[in-house]
Parts: sequence; structure tokens; C-alpha cells
Amino acid sequence: MPRARSRPLRPPRQADTSVDLTRLLDIVNAFSRQTVCVFGDFVLDEFVSSEISRVSREAPVLILQQRGTEAFPGGGANAAMNLASLGAQVLAVGVVGDDAGGRMLINRFGSNKIDARGVTRVRGWVTPVKTRFLAGWTHTTQQQVLRVDREPTGKFPEAAQKAVEYNSRRAARRAGTVLVSDYGFGAVSPALVSKLGAKLVTLDSRYRLLDFRQAGVTAATPNESEIEVAYQTKVGADTAKLAELGKKAREDLNLEALVVTRGKDGLAVFEKSKPAPRHIEIYGSDEALDVTGAGDTVIAVFTLALAAGASYLEAAHLANYAGGIVVMKRRTATVTRAELETVLRGEATAQH
Repeated sequence: MPRARSRPLRPPRQADTSVDLTRLLDIVNAFSRQTVCVFGDFVLDEFVSSEISRVSREAPVLILQQRGTEAFPGGGANAAMNLASLGAQVLAVGVVGDDAGGRMLINRFGSNKIDARGVTRVRGWVTPVKTRFLAGWTHTTQQQVLRVDREPTGKFPEAAQKAVEYNSRRAARRAGTVLVSDYGFGAVSPALVSKLGAKLVTLDSRYRLLDFRQAGVTAATPNESEIEVAYQTKVGADTAKLAELGKKAREDLNLEALVVTRGKDGLAVFEKSKPAPRHIEIYGSDEALDVTGAGDTVIAVFTLALAAGASYLEAAHLANYAGGIVVMKRRTATVTRAELETVLRGEATAQH
């Protein structure tokens, strides 16, 4: 089906860290005309709700009465869900096991109109599942008390590796924009990313950011702790150290832009064409309700905005707004286009 035509986007304002909110609305309006390939590790986030019954006599631990279980797409699957929630066409490429977790993810993709033909199901492979146990006393807010992860071991069979390569290259050609979500479970490799040949490639890598030096990535969105681990140093409140490491990471990875997410301290945007980083203050409350999956939302919105014609700074602002929205929701959540538009209109009204 041919894409609908629309009026051209307004040119960006020449400003340092401020942006034209009307133009941001135009960019969001263009989200539904974009196609994005999400290539990555697909995870199932499970939440077990419990009520604290008493302290065990057998050991100094709490006895919990289970009240319910909920499951949500996590990792790269959460990024895909965010893109779909914002109206984009999504091509998912990755691997799941031939198990209950894999079936649940495929079903959720289907019910959200995500094209999952590029997801390879591997017999005997374990779909990664992160189970968070939440507990609280009667009439109190539940808190996370334990997390248990089920992870695959070993390597994919050769046939599955070939399928992933074929599917990722095919989807990249079709979409032109690729979001790489590397959670370390084996679906993604820097060597394969370098073969995708997409016009725009964004990266979120949890444990091996610097391994993508020669992978042809356009932009990346690590959080501050991932930068610290990559360079084995601490940033803390030292903005000069952040500026040094952010610049080094952008140069080492040969990126056009690097966006470092800093929790309550907002975002820092490093661009190849700018001599110094630009800082964006956090949107909303710094008392987050639940940060599970917030990084997936950030890279989803950042990527989609770039695909829709945003500058790196504009895309970072939109990602910041989206992150502020999603951390005020419980569980692994997504942001909708309507929510983003409501926030932008509210911000525009407040400026007048």
C-alpha cells in the first residue's frame, strides 16, 4: 500500500538545547508513515504479585501468598511494542525458543500488528524470561523483592544463525531503518550488524557497547552505567568526566550521535558536528514509579523520530518526553502517540 502524502516538516530551529514544539508535533504526526526493523534479543518480562503473609520459621525470610502473574514483551520485544504503539510499521527479527515464553511473544507481536515473520523459533532454545517477584503488606504498595532470570545457554544451531542473517538483511533492506537491541542473548552480533546496509542504524547494547566499533552504527543510546562499564571508570556528578567519556565513546564507535541517558539527571547528547555535549533536563517527576524497560522506550522513540526526519537533538527531546511518561506506569510499559502529543501540546501551552 502506498504511503499517504503529507505536508513537509518545518525546518529545525537554530537553537542550542531548546526545540520547536510545533515541529516536534509534526514529527510525531509522521510516525505512522515509518517502517522500522527491530533486530535483537526478545525477552519476556514476568511479574508475580504477592502479599506478605508472615516471616518463615525455617529461615529469616518472608512467606508470600501469590496473587497473580502478568507477562509483557521485554528487551528488544518491548522496543518493538513501543514502535507499534506509536503507529510505526514494525519488522521483528530475532530468535525465540519453542516454548511457552516464545509462543507468548509471537502472539503478542501478532495482536499488535508487528510483522514477526523474521523471528526464528528454535527447538530446545530457551526464550529469556525475567521473573520479578513483587510483594507488600495488605493495603500497601508492592515492591520488587526478588528477580529470577531464565536464560539460554550455548549457541544457536547453524541453521538458526543462517536464518537470522537472511531475515535481518532482508528486513533492513525493506525498512531502511534498523533498531539493534543487544541484551547479550546471542541474536545480535557486531559482524552481522555491519552487513545490514541500512541507511539508519541505532544501537542499544547492554554489555558490549564498544564491540560495535566497526558495525556501521549511526547512533547509540547507552545509559550512564553502561558508559562507565565500557571505560571502567565512574562518572557520578562529574559532568566533565561525562563529557570526556561521551565524546570518546562517540568517536570510538564512529557514530554521528550518542545519547547518554542519566536517570533523574536527564540526557546528554553528543554529536559529531557539535564541539560539546548538550544536556536535556528530565521530563516529569524524578520519582519514577517503575523504570523497567524505560531504555527500550527511549531508543524506540529516538529511532522513530530520526526516521521521520528529526535532528538528533529533536529526537533526543522526544525520547526524553517518552521516557518521562513511561516511568510513571507500572510494569514493562509503552508510550502511545496520543500521550506524546498531549504532553507536547501541554508544554507548548505552558510556554505561552
